[in-house]
Amino acid sequence: MALYTKTGDKGTTSLVGGTRVLKCHIRVEAYGTVDELNSHVGLLAEMIRSYDDPQFQFLKKVQFNLFIIQTLLATEKEVPYSLPQLPADAVETMERSIDALQAKVPQLRYFVIPGGNLASAQCHVARTVCRRAERCIVSLAQQAPVDDDICRYVNRLSDFLFVLSRHLVISQGNEESLYIN
Repeated sequence: MALYTKTGDKGTTSLVGGTRVLKCHIRVEAYGTVDELNSHVGLLAEMIRSYDDPQFQFLKKVQFNLFIIQTLLATEKEVPYSLPQLPADAVETMERSIDALQAKVPQLRYFVIPGGNLASAQCHVARTVCRRAERCIVSLAQQAPVDDDICRYVNRLSDFLFVLSRHLVISQGNEESLYIN
C-alpha cells in the first residue's frame, strides 16, 4: 500500500468516521497541534533518557495519552466501534507528578526565562505548543462537544512541562535564568 493516497490533494482530509473536512478546519487544527505537541514530547523524552531521568517513562505514557486525545479530537460523530479513552485517573496522575516534581525545586518568586540546558529548553518549547493546543481545543469546544478531561489533561500537561523544565535544570546542577525586574 502506498503511503500517499492523493485524497488530500485538494485540501481536505478525513476525520475518524469518514467525514471529509478542509485541512484548516478547527478540528484538524486541534488534533494536528496535539500531534505537534506529541512530537515535541517525544524529542524531550529522548533528551532526558540520556540523563537516566525517571520522567522518561512518564513522558512515554503522556505520548500514549496524547494519541488518544488526537483520536478523540479527530472524531466528529458517533462511530460503530469503540474508541480509546483517556485513563480515568489521567488528570490525577498528572497532578501527582506535578506535585512530586514541585517538591524537588525551590519555590518560584520570579518568572523563568526558558533555557538552563537543552532538555529544559525543549520542555519550554513543548509547554508553549501545549498551550497552543489547549487554545485550539477550547476553540473547538465552543463549536462541538469536547470531553472536559481532555481540556483538563492538556492544561495540567503544560504545568507539568514547566515544573519538569525547572527540575531538569536544577537536577543537572545548572542555574535557572530568572527574569528579575
